[in-house]
Amino acid sequence: MAEQSLGERPWYGDWPVGVPKCIDFPKIGLGELLRQTAQRYPDDKAVVFLDSVITYRKLDDLVDRLATALHRLGLVKGDVVALMLPNSHQFVVAFFACQRLGLTVTAINPTYKPLEIKHQLNDSGAKALIVLDAVYEAAGKALPETKVQHLIGTNIVDLCGFSPLKVLLGKLLKKIPTGDLPAHALRLTDLLRVAPNVPPVEIDPVEDLAVLQYTGGTTGTPKGAMLTAFNLVSNALSGKAWIGEDFPRDGGWVGVLPLFHVFAMTCVMNIAVATGGFMLLFPRPPESLHDWAATLEKWGRGTQLCMPGVAVLFNKINNTPGLEKYDLRPLTRCLSGAGPLPREVQLTFERKFGALVVEGYGLSESSPVVHANPFRLPEGQERVLGSIGLPFPNTDCRIMDLETGTRVLGFGEDQVGEICVRGPQVMKGYFRRPEETARALRDGWLHTGDVGYMNERGWTFIKDRARDLVKHKGYSVFPKEVEDYLFSHPDILEAAVIGVPSGGTGEDLKAFVVLKPHAQGKTTADDIIAWCKENMAHYKVPSMIEFRSELPKTMVGKVLRRVLREEELAKQRR
Repeated sequence: MAEQSLGERPWYGDWPVGVPKCIDFPKIGLGELLRQTAQRYPDDKAVVFLDSVITYRKLDDLVDRLATALHRLGLVKGDVVALMLPNSHQFVVAFFACQRLGLTVTAINPTYKPLEIKHQLNDSGAKALIVLDAVYEAAGKALPETKVQHLIGTNIVDLCGFSPLKVLLGKLLKKIPTGDLPAHALRLTDLLRVAPNVPPVEIDPVEDLAVLQYTGGTTGTPKGAMLTAFNLVSNALSGKAWIGEDFPRDGGWVGVLPLFHVFAMTCVMNIAVATGGFMLLFPRPPESLHDWAATLEKWGRGTQLCMPGVAVLFNKINNTPGLEKYDLRPLTRCLSGAGPLPREVQLTFERKFGALVVEGYGLSESSPVVHANPFRLPEGQERVLGSIGLPFPNTDCRIMDLETGTRVLGFGEDQVGEICVRGPQVMKGYFRRPEETARALRDGWLHTGDVGYMNERGWTFIKDRARDLVKHKGYSVFPKEVEDYLFSHPDILEAAVIGVPSGGTGEDLKAFVVLKPHAQGKTTADDIIAWCKENMAHYKVPSMIEFRSELPKTMVGKVLRRVLREEELAKQRR
């Protein structure tokens, strides 16, 4: 049995109505979580994608079939399977098939370039890759230098039930993206034809790895946060409690954000399975928000919808004319994360669409949610705008001094330090990186690298993001990673990357570059940006390049990004 609370904590005075302070989380795997939901609600819709529906009964069957096929390929508990898929039926099926076999999932951003794909496949030791045919070209360039043994391909509409004629016409008219796969690639649809016969696998939800979630952490080098099923299940069930009892059990969870990101993996996919609700998935953020609104209007009838999002998305919706003609009343709740939520963006969205928007906070290392603003406060209490909220159930928080990281600070704006958290959602550590694990996890506390303070009522405020982390359009970008790629450019001698404020919803990337002598006066900023677009994901590409003869450095040769950042801020103030 879980304790009723963590003891005396300042945030319990404002604790949300109907939410337990501590929850007795079941120690079950994610595959078993899906099984239980499918048995309870077999004919309820589980996934809605491109207007096609998969019920829980069908999803459970597809998961068993793919798990059986993966087992027959020789994959065993502990092996790593990489998913390079957008939001789709296939992502959900593949994810839970791996969980049912005790395989570890590492999800790769489908927009990644060859260098990025190769790093994640090699670092994780992936033995299989399930990839969308339309993005295989980049993966194909990386695969020869990896240990991937099994390549499985799929088209975006493979599980949508479309007629062959509709698929053919869609591909010819380029409305259905496609791409060539090599002759040796297995087809996911062929694997799903096997009769389900999943072997018994003993899974320890607390110890066995369910997901390797790649993140820059606080250092910038991409590494895998080791998440267990218990981490992920407890976070999903905490979210289920936090959303409130008045949100319908069979409500919808809107997946505009990508499932390869742990925010949507937990707050769309896993929470839907935990509640018995459905995922309303978009293959990518919709170019037309009128299409987004029409989809929500159609599938939200008769129920309620909750949408995790980022400030850039909410701001874009706010500034899209004509959305008032759609019935968006089913969208009753939104959770904003992956960066700060400007007050004006939040209040404008609520005023226009009637949905309550609350800001939360989390990290890949914590599955991800550790804080959120309540959807329903005790009577008489007012919202605290600008705060990341209160710790989730079973989650403890404290602010540690920045100098030593060993002294617990008090409350108030003058008690600024590093935000540290402890709870069932916190990772086991970084994959094969004991030194970095030791720096991040100390005596059971996760040192987030983010700087903030807690007020006397237990509300936490972030004063600054991790020192070098750049929040760009909802993505976390680590300057060191971008710099490492820039250093591989044949004309670049030195490079430093910073974030510069951009309109209140995040930052843009700016690179300061010192060219090699042979390239000076010849290589242009446009040349470098074009090269970056060929070699990096779109959100890592600097939008500004400034050439310099030298970069500011310490006496030991370390580049002073702080000086560059201060110079940029001074320019903006002029």
